[in-house]
Formats: sequence, C-alpha cells, structure tokens
Amino acid sequence: MSTDSQLKRPIGWPLLAGPDASGQWRWPGLERSVSDGLRALLSTRPRELMMHADYGAGLQDFLHEPNTLAVRARILERIQTAVARYEQRVQLDRVEVSEDERDGAAVRIEVHYRLRRTGEPQRLALALSLGG
Repeated sequence: MSTDSQLKRPIGWPLLAGPDASGQWRWPGLERSVSDGLRALLSTRPRELMMHADYGAGLQDFLHEPNTLAVRARILERIQTAVARYEQRVQLDRVEVSEDERDGAAVRIEVHYRLRRTGEPQRLALALSLGG
C-alpha cells in the first residue's frame, strides 16, 4: 500500500533531463552528446543491440588479449571502422592506441575528432585493461 509521500514524488526516467532549481530544462550540448555517443559506440558489442546487429566496436572483446602491437592495431581498426560507420556527427582526425606506461597490461586510447557542425576539435581518452 502506498503512502501520501510516495504518491507526491515525481516520476522520472534516468535518461531524461529534468528541470533544475530554477525550473529550466537542461539538455546536454553537442559536445557532451557526441562524447557520450562515442563512449556507447566503443563499449557496445556487435550483435548486442536488437535491430542493430552491426552497431558497436566491441572493445570488450580484447580484454583477455595480450598487449601486443598486432592487438593494438586491431583495436585501432575497430574504432576507426565503427566511428566512420555510426557517428556521422564527427570528422575523425586520428586514433591513437598505445601501451599504458604505468600498466603494461593496459592500453591508452585517444580518439581525436572534429564536430562536423562547428569544426571544433575534440578528444576522447579511454583506458582498456588487457589480460594476456
């Protein structure tokens, strides 16, 4: 049975913006939207989304691979292919996949891109731990 306080609470969705303290709706800007979209693209495995079987770079597939030049080249190729195919809001400048200096089993990924709408350069940096 619900109480009066439960009935008065607003219903919200975690993915939808809500009004701030002044009652204004705040939506993410283009930079944040693209950055979030790239993170989702890189962390989604192909065949993970229904109706979008090819979507995603599937970087998790590399978690148990050794940190070798060949594996880093495959990671780079996956990222370039996925971004070119699914993120039309960006112009990809370069992708760097390098061994993490502090952790030999990890790679550092940097995606350098420009927003097509504004031409502003942006950078997304990620770390991926490999297990091999």
